Parts: sequence; structure tokens; C-alpha cells
Amino acid sequence: MKSILTALFALTLFGSQLQAADSTPSLLSNGNFESNRKAKDWPDDWPKSKEASWETEGDNHFLRLKVVEPLKMVMVYRPVTLKPEHKRLQLTFRTRYTDVKRGKDSWHDARILLDFKDAEGKKMKSTAKAPYFSGTSKDWREVKVEFDVPEGAKMLEFMPSLFQAQNGVFDLDDIQIVAIAASTTAAAPPPPPVKIQGTGKVPEQLKVNGNQLQTLSGKTVQLQGVNVPSLEWSTKGENVLRSITVAIDDWKANVIRLPVKADRWFGKASDQKDGGKAYRDLVDQAVEAVETRSAYLILDLHHYRAPKEECLAFWRAAAAHYKNRPSVLFGLLNEPHGISWETWRNGGVVEEKAKSAAPTENDEKHSTFTSPGMQKLVDAIRETGANNVLLAGGLDWAYDLSGILKGFALTDKSGNGIVYDTHVYPWKSGWQEKFLNVAEKHPVLLGEVGCDSKPMSFIPAAQHKDPYTWAPNMLGCIQEHKLHWTAWSFHPSATPRVLQDWDYNPTPFWGTFVRSALNGGSFKMIKKY
Repeated sequence: MKSILTALFALTLFGSQLQAADSTPSLLSNGNFESNRKAKDWPDDWPKSKEASWETEGDNHFLRLKVVEPLKMVMVYRPVTLKPEHKRLQLTFRTRYTDVKRGKDSWHDARILLDFKDAEGKKMKSTAKAPYFSGTSKDWREVKVEFDVPEGAKMLEFMPSLFQAQNGVFDLDDIQIVAIAASTTAAAPPPPPVKIQGTGKVPEQLKVNGNQLQTLSGKTVQLQGVNVPSLEWSTKGENVLRSITVAIDDWKANVIRLPVKADRWFGKASDQKDGGKAYRDLVDQAVEAVETRSAYLILDLHHYRAPKEECLAFWRAAAAHYKNRPSVLFGLLNEPHGISWETWRNGGVVEEKAKSAAPTENDEKHSTFTSPGMQKLVDAIRETGANNVLLAGGLDWAYDLSGILKGFALTDKSGNGIVYDTHVYPWKSGWQEKFLNVAEKHPVLLGEVGCDSKPMSFIPAAQHKDPYTWAPNMLGCIQEHKLHWTAWSFHPSATPRVLQDWDYNPTPFWGTFVRSALNGGSFKMIKKY
């Protein structure tokens, strides 16, 4: 689920140079905002600000910054005293941000400013880069950054801010700054260049045959891979090309699901000045990286609720661009929800909805609009002459496919067919009705599937499943019913996360199972939820 679900769980410290919190105390006191002995209405050691508030959710406290006046600086200032033995620091924190819209420049967003000062109070040059965010996150994300301390630095100015942003809310929790072992070189070496050109042949184009996917020559194919997110929340993406090459070359995925946004495709995001050219070029490079590795790419339009006119515009452009490209499949709409099957298929008026408990990024704001429906997206793509295989997610955030067998299947008269896309997470039940019955008659892809070690905030605790039981059982279901699947997600912070870090180490609760399955590991379904 987007961009992509992101964790709502306690901060986990990881990495090769990681120091345990109990053995290396944080240089920043009260980073979890729980102590308030000095003032009942404010956390200890944190200065008050008109734009900042001390918030509570359940038994957890956190800091919130909010834009009250557009383009005005919103900041909280914390000085951190440094000692000569502090050569390198690690900053870890959890963040959640909502509707952060950049101001006049690309750096006018939500960010944490990190400035070093010498003994005279003068600002020093440093390699520390400000972590920055824009848009809306999927609940809480955990972030880790490391940086060297300039020689002679006496103070680090830690400044969470909404830096002249147009709008937005910026939440922070579980902040720790710890001293770690100094880097062995003056500067970290640049990563090796990403090798786009693969060694395999371009894959053969796919078509639907009954409930199977086959090549045009008749070979049955099971798509198994991962989601590589970030282009739905970032114009430049986050290690997109490298993640694709690792997922295919090392993890043995044969399909990549790539979430994208229509506004960025057309260059309408606040940080785009080129009409979307650089964004489209990056998507082209992703397609090439996949295709030359003899794998497939699902171009996922990562929008929600119901198709809008902008979705039609996107697919007319994107389908014409990737028309009949053997490696590319089209994911029509990420997660429909809150509408009837009639509206899902044929369109209609979609009323403005009340705020839900779903993660904020998934819970896109909609005023009342008229949806063209999913069938119109199919027709618009086919009108370009593109016969690429299409993927259509059902209702209930793409989980429920039951309507497909009740008269709401889409019609594809001139293309290579339609695969139905379900998103399966541990809090979803009724597998047989919701997607397994459909898999008996149509190809079904689990476009998003995954589990986490911590329960999600928006579901009852009773619905949380032990990932070490749920993951192998789910993969057993996939293998038994020969379903297609792309695990969410090949990213260290978009949860349920397959990766622990950008060294591509798998998470023990999900990534290890995914990697095993992609490499031919066998699993057995014990229970059908």
C-alpha cells in the first residue's frame, strides 16, 4: 500500500556500525518526548514554539510541527554538545508527514537541518546532509543517517523544520543521536555505477490464456518479484535503478512493480521545472534495466479510490509511449476503494468521503468527482494500439476481487488480456472468496503482499499475525495456487519492508522468506485465512 504501507513501529537501530541504545546513550536528551517533569503540557528539554505541539496517540508522545502561515519558517532548535572523541554520529528517528507542499524552491520542505559550530560559534563545513521530506508518508517511517563530525566542532545544531513550506504537518519521534566509530576514510567512496545493460535477451511478450499468463509462443510464466517504490513520492526516486538490478540479478525476481504518479509524469510536482522529462527518462531507464535482464515491469499508476480524468490522460500518454513493449504491463489503478462495483467498472459520481483511519498517503483527499471507471481506462489504452497485458485491482484497497465473478469483469476485445490484482496483508481475511475463486478462472497477481513484526496502527491488535507464521503460509498459498506476486516492498522504510537497509540485507520477518521463495524455496500453506 504507496507510496507507499510504511511502518508504525518502535525505532529499530540497524547497520554495520550500529551501536545499541543502552550501551551508547543518545547525545540528544528526551528524544522520545515522554518526559515532562518540568511542565505538564510540554516535553522536557524541548523549547516551546507556536507552530510546534506535543501530541499524544495512545500511550505514545511525539513532536508535531505545522505550517500555520504559508512560506513561513517553522523550526525547533536543539543544541547538542560535542566532545573531542565524537568523530562520527548516527542520527535515527521516526517521522510521519502529511500534505507537505514545497515552497518557492526545491529545498522548501520538511527537513532536519544539521549545522556544526566551532568554539567561536562559527558555522563549519560538513558532509552532513539534511534529511528532507515532501508529500504524504505512509504512516511512520524510520530514518537513519550517518555523518562525520568536522575537526574542532564543539556543537551540533539540530533543527527540525518546515523550511518555508507552502503547507504541511511534520511529526517526529524516537530521535537519537549517538557517537559511532569513525569512518575509515575521509569520505565514503561513491557507489559503483549502476549497470543498466543486462546479459539476458528481451523477454517475450505475454498474453492471458484462461487463468494463466503465457508468452506469445505458448510458454506458461509465473511472475514473481518485488515492488520498487519511491517514484510515487519522489521525482528523483530512491535507488530505483540499483534496486531493480539487485532484485533481478541477486534476488532472482522476474518482475518489478514500479509505482508512479500522473502528476510527476506530466511534470506538475512542485519540484519539477522540465515538464516531467527527467522523471519519464528515469522510468525509461527502469524499463530498460528490467527488459535487458529478460524480466517484466508493471507500470503501476499509484492512485487511489477510483479513476479520475487525470488517469485517462496518463494512460493515453504512457500506453502510447510503451505500446506493445514486450516487458511492460500496465497496472491501471493502485488501490480502488469506497465505491460500488458498478462505479468501479462503469464510472459514476464519487462522493467526497469522511476521513478514515487508513494510512494518510493511501487516504488521498477527494472532493466529489465523476469517475470514468476502469473499463474506460482499458478502452483508452487499447485505442492507442497498445495490446500490453493490463492489471486491474479490485475494491477494499484492491483486496476484494469477488465482483469479477458477479458480472463486473472488464472487457478486453483487442488486447492481450487482463490480470486481476489483489493486495493481501495479514489483516485481510476471506482469501477464498476475495481472490482464490477468481484465480480459478482468471490470472491473479498479488500486486502487494507482505507482513511486519509490529502491528499497524490502523488495525485492531487482534488482527495482527505473527509474521514468522503468516509469511511462509502466504507464500505456500501463492505456490499452491500458482499465483503471481510482487512483494511490498524492496525499500528499507516503506513497510512491510523486504529490506533492512540499502545494503539490501533482508528483514528477518519478511525479506528472508521473499528471497528464499524467489530463489526456488518451497513453502506449504497450513491455513487459509
